[in-house]
Amino acid sequence: MAEYLIVLNKDEDTISIVNLETNKVEKTIETDHNPHEVVVTPDGKKTYVACSLGNKVDIIDNDTFEIVKRLEHPDFSFPHGVGITKDGEKLYLASTYSEKVFIINTETDEIEKVIPTNQKYSHMISFSPDGKTVYIPNIGSNNITVMDVGKEEIVTHFPVGPGPEGVAVHPNGAHLYVANQEDDTLFVIDRETYEVLHKRRVGGVPVRLVFSPDGKYALIANRESGDVSIIETEQKINGQVRPWEIKRLPVGVWAGGIVFNVSGSFAYVANNKTNDISIINMTTLKEDSRIDVGIHPDGIAYLIR
Repeated sequence: MAEYLIVLNKDEDTISIVNLETNKVEKTIETDHNPHEVVVTPDGKKTYVACSLGNKVDIIDNDTFEIVKRLEHPDFSFPHGVGITKDGEKLYLASTYSEKVFIINTETDEIEKVIPTNQKYSHMISFSPDGKTVYIPNIGSNNITVMDVGKEEIVTHFPVGPGPEGVAVHPNGAHLYVANQEDDTLFVIDRETYEVLHKRRVGGVPVRLVFSPDGKYALIANRESGDVSIIETEQKINGQVRPWEIKRLPVGVWAGGIVFNVSGSFAYVANNKTNDISIINMTTLKEDSRIDVGIHPDGIAYLIR
């Protein structure tokens, strides 16, 4: 089995396929205009790439690393966030400026359903660990849309901080973490009541948030401050257990997409303006090295094949 990073170079319309055995770019793929976000199917066979300014979704065969199909729709207007259901059968796509969610059949690669959020700038897609719920941050409405996956319906919207973008559910399923880019905060929210349990200050313009596989850490990419906030989700101190920023780690300029390897031993951060990927050692919580890629890498995914 080989490990790869799939890195979207949004300002040269390419994808870098990085072999993690050598930490070198093995192949470069030309894409539609402005590839932003990316997701790999659970079986590792296909990759979906939202090309935001091209208003298309490129579909890659991971056996050949070739684009085999392109999806278009009249209501694609800056297609951006992507996520796949736990069974791998459906792709959810958030289209930022049309403020709609598209549900795509991953067997036929056809759009099955289009759901308006009626909120401003619906930007990302994040599934709960059990796969039953989707969370969609609406940057312009300062809230989160909640969708029921089984019913393929919107359940509710609830308020968060200004400019929410990075969103993820802790692997324990109990808490939703939201990074609010306009006031540099992290909200930790009870998934049942939508109550904000904790507020934390993080770096400048936090735009992406991911958990380590074991849930011990949340990593937040801070675009303007060029660093990553490392949140220990259950720090124990003086009889208290709390989520806490234990380190703010400098990386490249304009940190963006973050992904872990399967074991959680390393995290990889796309640095938009230094055109490289930071390799973070999760044992030492330090940057080990960097991988050179294309111009303005942003979206990033991990693949084993």
